[in-house]
Amino acid sequence: MGTLVNLLVNFLQIGLFSIGGGYATIPLIQEAVVNTQNWLSFQEFTDIITISQMTPGPIAVNTSTFVGIRIAGIPGALVATFGCVISGFVISILLFCIFEKYKNTNGVMSVLGGLRAVSVGLIAASAGTILLIALCGTSDLFSGAAQINAAALMLFGAALFILRKFKWNPMLVMVLCGAAGVVIYGFFRL
Repeated sequence: MGTLVNLLVNFLQIGLFSIGGGYATIPLIQEAVVNTQNWLSFQEFTDIITISQMTPGPIAVNTSTFVGIRIAGIPGALVATFGCVISGFVISILLFCIFEKYKNTNGVMSVLGGLRAVSVGLIAASAGTILLIALCGTSDLFSGAAQINAAALMLFGAALFILRKFKWNPMLVMVLCGAAGVVIYGFFRL
């Protein structure tokens, strides 16, 4: 029961700061799940983020669900998802009521501008962490354990080039990179 309460408290806190949207919550979830609670390793967290991006639905909800399942099974998934969603839902309703009343004031516009900037920063921090884990096996370049994975670097470069230059569908690029990963790394780790 203590684990479920702990999951609920952590994901309620994450949900409180989910104003920037799903991707902005990734560093908050990482801090709680990997750094503070030590429920998952960086690699496990990165795998969950990858799966969350490929499944339908908001990434914050998917990530909460997968983390909850990993920590406490189906009850954990329900509690973590509820915790992540309910606080953001209540805050959104309250903010909407306030916004409707004061939407044309300078103060509200200033707050929204600040929130946009913070959201971009959180998303960039999350992307940087995931990139380092994917390419170097760690999020800490100065730990001595970081080694650049040449195959992952080439796949990343090719995917980025194809997406930016040719504007291919991101899902197609993900499938192609997944197939390339199977060819490069094989089906099983020996």
